[in-house]
Amino acid sequence: MKEIQQIYHNDFGLAFYWIRNEEVLTQRVQLIFKETGFYLLPEELLQFSFLIESTSKKQGCAGCCKEGCGKVLLKTPIKAIDVAVSKQELFYIKDLVKGTLFNLQLNDYINEVCYN
Repeated sequence: MKEIQQIYHNDFGLAFYWIRNEEVLTQRVQLIFKETGFYLLPEELLQFSFLIESTSKKQGCAGCCKEGCGKVLLKTPIKAIDVAVSKQELFYIKDLVKGTLFNLQLNDYINEVCYN
């Protein structure tokens, strides 16, 4: 039996819904990357997207202890958790979250707006 319904993936991570007792649990999205998993509400996923965008806009290593270290501190929707990632990992996480949000919005549109 299939236990997940994939929403989006890239080379760095995966986003999916869990399936329990043949029911897709769409209240939260499981997001997995860099040996880290987040089980987020859709609004937390959107908040994470804003945090990623804010981090992406920062130039250089301002506020970093080492010049040119290549790592950034990515805030998450869980206030007590930040993740240290490379700039390349940040790019992949951004793609993963944006792709997931796009597919969620597309599914909402198809299932709600276009439903006859």
